[in-house]
Amino acid sequence: MPYALYCDDAKISKAYPTEASVWKHALESGLVVDVDPGDESPRPRRILDNGYEIRACAPEAGENPEHNDAEAHAGRDYQLSRSAA
Repeated sequence: MPYALYCDDAKISKAYPTEASVWKHALESGLVVDVDPGDESPRPRRILDNGYEIRACAPEAGENPEHNDAEAHAGRDYQLSRSAA
């Protein structure tokens, strides 16, 4: 099942093959924040910035989530669609 990043119910990223891929791209785009876990854990907990969430999605017609991920790993075209935000 592919996954994508959403903001206020609008899909703002391409579809990627795994939830972990979307987390990676969200982190690279500055959309992941560290919060104090509130316990004695030595590390902060990472969450998506307010309004963002990762959801399972159907790829767009002709879209290939594995190809999108390969392009992103090659350093190309993982930018989020800010116009939808």
